[in-house]
Amino acid sequence: MIAIVNLLYLISVILLILGLRNLSNPSTARKGNLRAASGMVLAIATTLFVPLESGDNNYYWIAMGIIIGSVIGLVVSNRVKMTAMPELVSLFNGLGGACAVTISFIELYGFQEVFGDPSLSQVSYGRHATTQLAMLVGAVAFTGSMIAYGKLAGKIGDWQIPFSTYINIVFLLTLVGLIGYQVLYPDESFTLPLITLGLALFYGFTFVQPIGGADMPVVISLLNAFTGIAAALAGIIYESQMMLIGGILVGSSGTILTILMCEAMNRSLFNVIIGGFGGESGGGKDRGEQVVQEANATDVAIMMRYAQNVMVVPGYGMAVAQAQKTCKELDDVLHKYNVNVKYAIHPVAGRMPGHMNVLLAEADVPYPKLFDLDDANRVMDESDVTLVVGANDVVNPAALDDPSSPIYGMPILEILKSKNVIVMKRSMNPGYAGIQNPLFFHEKTKMLFGDARSSIENLISEVRTLG
Repeated sequence: MIAIVNLLYLISVILLILGLRNLSNPSTARKGNLRAASGMVLAIATTLFVPLESGDNNYYWIAMGIIIGSVIGLVVSNRVKMTAMPELVSLFNGLGGACAVTISFIELYGFQEVFGDPSLSQVSYGRHATTQLAMLVGAVAFTGSMIAYGKLAGKIGDWQIPFSTYINIVFLLTLVGLIGYQVLYPDESFTLPLITLGLALFYGFTFVQPIGGADMPVVISLLNAFTGIAAALAGIIYESQMMLIGGILVGSSGTILTILMCEAMNRSLFNVIIGGFGGESGGGKDRGEQVVQEANATDVAIMMRYAQNVMVVPGYGMAVAQAQKTCKELDDVLHKYNVNVKYAIHPVAGRMPGHMNVLLAEADVPYPKLFDLDDANRVMDESDVTLVVGANDVVNPAALDDPSSPIYGMPILEILKSKNVIVMKRSMNPGYAGIQNPLFFHEKTKMLFGDARSSIENLISEVRTLG
């Protein structure tokens, strides 16, 4: 029986790893999701089968939990819009952290009886410390994800906590000290675990709240890693190989993604951990009076119709307008006139890692047409027209030439290398970072105001009229 269980767990792990591998490419992402889901279903079924031999009979409650959770997940996933996907990811991260907190809290409560009765076997230092850490990481992942969800959904505004960096460091050191004290000097009182839980939940709030909205993709990735770490710690508590391996896979992949996104935003991982970045929304040097050049659909259509190379830069505005399929239609129309269309994808465009890739994959844009940051910048000077569809901060040249800007040093798509720039926006409002973009006033740039989907539909009509 043990051999069969271990074999099934091994198959589950292989499916999870293959699923992650498939997720690295949009063309295989759907297959990757199915493989990973199959691996998780197999792991759950195997785990549920093991206690059957020992006579445990909690299957009614387990079945109810699975049914209720599955129904909620199915309804929410079917109803959520593509623009709300980042909020949904944050919510899922938070629920994963809440599960780790619940497990750890129940285990710690059970430890108190052992600590108060010398006749019972004592809890090992390692098991006690692991449980405390699982509760800490899970609590931070839970409240941090809830704050991230509120910010992304527009329910919580960006406001600064005075001396937030120092407050976070003090909180973190206090929590580590409390956990260390409880592990070294355990007693039957449940007061300290409750205090630790309360402080950990509040630390999740102080950790995420000061972070500016433009840095939310990094935060989501980091919180995802926290949830994985909490799951791995819970696996150690219950000696569950699948929980441990699954948590390690999530935690490690989330950490790697966080590091890559920090590089894409010119942030240090240390500053991410202490919550000391992205809180500034102002800044930037005074550029004097600036004039916007406005274009109409006919002018832009003529430029694109007779261009050889067009680069499309998608952003959150494209997601809001649900313009990805219309953008693909424009691509198809231009292709008939031998216009080469490419897409420049910034790693932190949108509200979560890979947001633009998901949108374009939904519109069946061929993956070879998608260029990442470095590749796009290498061929940007070949572009006759660069069409910015709702992007803002990721094309802000202040990151290159304005040391006073909050985003100075952040790698951007250097679209001013192209011959002409067309920016689609609803208005002149700043982007998610809350800072003005000098690109809009550059001599190469023309603004095409309006809803992105409606504007692209007008472009399609005009291009077809030109014949």
